[in-house]
Amino acid sequence: MAAFPLLVLVAAGAAIAGLARRTPVPPPLVLVTAGLLASFLPGIPDYTLDPDIVLPLVLPPLLHLAALDSSYLGLRANVRPVALLSVGYVLFATAAVGWVAYTVVPGMPLTVALVLGAVVAPPDAVAATAVARRIGLPHRIVTILKGESLFNDATAITAYRVALAAAVGEGLTWGEGLAEFALAAGGGVGIGLLLMVPLHWLRTRLRDPLLLNTLSLLTPFFAYGVAESVHASGVLAVVVVGLYFGHRAWQVDFATRLQEAAVWKMIAFILESSVFLVIGLQLTVVLRGLGGYAPGEAAWYAVVVFAAVVASRFLWVYPATYLPLLRGPGERPPWTHPFAVSWAGMRGVVSLAIAFSVPETVHGGGAFPARNLLLFLAFTTVIGTLVVQGVTLPPLIRRLKLPGHDSQQLLLAEAEAQNAASEAAQRRLDELLADPRNALPRPLEERLRTVLERRRNAVWERLGGVNELTGESVDETYRRLSREVIAAERDVFVRMRDEGRLDDEMLRLLLRRLDLEEAAAHGEELAG
Repeated sequence: MAAFPLLVLVAAGAAIAGLARRTPVPPPLVLVTAGLLASFLPGIPDYTLDPDIVLPLVLPPLLHLAALDSSYLGLRANVRPVALLSVGYVLFATAAVGWVAYTVVPGMPLTVALVLGAVVAPPDAVAATAVARRIGLPHRIVTILKGESLFNDATAITAYRVALAAAVGEGLTWGEGLAEFALAAGGGVGIGLLLMVPLHWLRTRLRDPLLLNTLSLLTPFFAYGVAESVHASGVLAVVVVGLYFGHRAWQVDFATRLQEAAVWKMIAFILESSVFLVIGLQLTVVLRGLGGYAPGEAAWYAVVVFAAVVASRFLWVYPATYLPLLRGPGERPPWTHPFAVSWAGMRGVVSLAIAFSVPETVHGGGAFPARNLLLFLAFTTVIGTLVVQGVTLPPLIRRLKLPGHDSQQLLLAEAEAQNAASEAAQRRLDELLADPRNALPRPLEERLRTVLERRRNAVWERLGGVNELTGESVDETYRRLSREVIAAERDVFVRMRDEGRLDDEMLRLLLRRLDLEEAAAHGEELAG
């Protein structure tokens, strides 16, 4: 793809996503819709999805970021539902959707139908995360959906390779297929385990934040490339390393964490907005290649496959949720929880990238059967799940009355943790100040104690009442006033620079100090 069309794509995606963030509609849905509409405009370049770009260059950083933001402890506590969805459901959906396509589409070989099933089987990590974080699902459901989307691509890609080998005339036996799956899964996890410790050790030894962030950016590509070079799952290698980094992020210095968070947020924003826009832009590509299939006929096949994808998830999730409880005691979730999990199965860029990697010929030189129809059905399934399920999921969650995050309970837990930490810090400060070598002037000693007390009280103040005139809590008023005070200082520094009383180097030093102070005062806003 030429540089200028790529620049236009990134800029357009960022602009549309920025506007969408001001609306209640999840940005992925706005971007996909914009791409669909733009695909009909004259002069739009051909933005065909290239699997050689998406899988090794786009997927690793998105998976790495999703893993960094996931909870290792949460995934470990929900390992059974995550495994049942990321492995069991993907294989079930591959078989179920493949059988439906084989039954409905005349002349489609079963092996090709299974290729289609594997292509549309995995819900997408980007779509699941982007939508789930906007609609307030219960914490456990979000953890399960994130865990599923992190690990299911490895299952789907392996199932796709096995089905594709059979479709192109290089059939594998069941034993060979299981062996390939074991190599991909076990090898990916093993390589991730081998890489995560030395890479994290290097992260804790480097002291230059720029070098550390460079290492952070290269890590997902390196893990993916090493795993794929030995035919293991690059997806699992990236996820394992990302989970380890996220779980031990506290061991890296604060400057690196601040920079790393900002850099990864920017990368995720650019990649996600571009990916969803490109998904919509594929419409003309797949329609142009549809060939001899009548529009009405192809549309009917698309509706049936979409329905099979949705139905197969319900058919798997409910038994997988309740049948294990028959073997022993356990928490029985209400029926609304598996319903939400079943409906939150949006597909995304991975399905399209895999579909576009289907070869045009089979073993012996013949054309791949129904390849153009397969691309069309994969595209309509992705669009259908993003638009139909993505649009209806927020009102559905409200209708099901699923309990979201209890903000007061979360604040209470935060306050208790901060109180315990502040008490420990106070004891340590008393110990240090008792040593004559650590003597400080009284104002500086009081400043240290004031900072500790401020951190201890801030969360408790947010639990209190609000100002009747402004509707703000005490903490919110404090942050607003501190922002105004810092802004006044900043204005003075800039004016002195403009008057020639400060040079630019000194101005940057003073502004950085104010920036760090403002970041400390408004850490909660920055984290959001």
